[in-house]
Amino acid sequence: MLPCRYLVLGTHKASRSATHVRLVHPTLGTAASAFVQTRWRRPLERFTILPSHSRGDPQRGTMRRPARLRSAFSLIELLVVISIIALIVAILLPSLSGARRQGQSIQCLARLSQLGLGWHMYADDYDDVAVPGRYGNLAGGASNPANFYDVGSGLKFRPRWIALMGKYVGAFAFDNPLPADRQDYDHKVYQCPSVPDWMDERNHAYGYNHQFLGNARITNNQYHNFPVNRSKITSFASTVMAADTLGTAAGFAPENRKPYHNNGTDFAELANHGWTLDPPRLQPESEHGSGDPGSPRTAVDPRHLNKSNVIFCDGHGETVTPRRLGYRTDATGAFVDDAADDRPHNREFSGTGRDTDPPLPPT
Repeated sequence: MLPCRYLVLGTHKASRSATHVRLVHPTLGTAASAFVQTRWRRPLERFTILPSHSRGDPQRGTMRRPARLRSAFSLIELLVVISIIALIVAILLPSLSGARRQGQSIQCLARLSQLGLGWHMYADDYDDVAVPGRYGNLAGGASNPANFYDVGSGLKFRPRWIALMGKYVGAFAFDNPLPADRQDYDHKVYQCPSVPDWMDERNHAYGYNHQFLGNARITNNQYHNFPVNRSKITSFASTVMAADTLGTAAGFAPENRKPYHNNGTDFAELANHGWTLDPPRLQPESEHGSGDPGSPRTAVDPRHLNKSNVIFCDGHGETVTPRRLGYRTDATGAFVDDAADDRPHNREFSGTGRDTDPPLPPT
């Protein structure tokens, strides 16, 4: 048995029964060679044992391995690693951003589709009449009880189409409906994740195909196009009910559009009068946007990776380009009413699959 006060250094070769080692006394430093009986059977070993008094317990003769030397990065190596990481981040960021925007689009379409279920429920309750874009303003305004309608959480002054539909799917638009012309929606299902601030009921993120499905504005004591019976629609799967909207800003070139203003009235502001969605092709006499003199048209908003979320009258939803829906733009990017070449069309809005003119306001 090897005494604990001796150290074993260097290389040894093990045979079947003995090992040649060099022994060093930890104090005297004397050395000797000896054969030590062992039971090792490995053909080659290389090991080093440190002095027991310097690395372990001198009483027990325990030994520890020396710590390995650690090599540090040079400055150049560190800069190379940082450059590689920066390159990887630059490559991945667009993909991550695209994935986030795609997720927002999916969530938006799910919310819009949920609200769309209320369209048929409303028609079931109102003798097959489709929900109007907004009820007309009867004489007396807010002092006339006939101008108030149930939105599930109370009576609201002339609510827009989406609040009337939300009542039927349990998504009440307002926590406390007010006798006011405009009010912010409270329920998150009315929020598009890509434009979360567009929550004013007038300047909203979603617009309704009101010109064909129910335009209850009143001129000379006549509704513009109301009531519209659901049974008049012959092509539910190809008739737009509602979609992402730009509001009257659609009539301006993109560089001339102004930021969203929750209580704004400027035609150039994004989502101004966004609750309306004009069909792609309009006549000069057609109603435009807010219906006020000089109002530009409204159109879909391709806010989801250059596409718009749309729900159709059969309840299904799609994410499509404005062109697929029949819209056209001019050289500046503004949406046009008509064009000599490459004309816009209303086949996805008319309810019949044909490119028909929108109903004109009464004269």
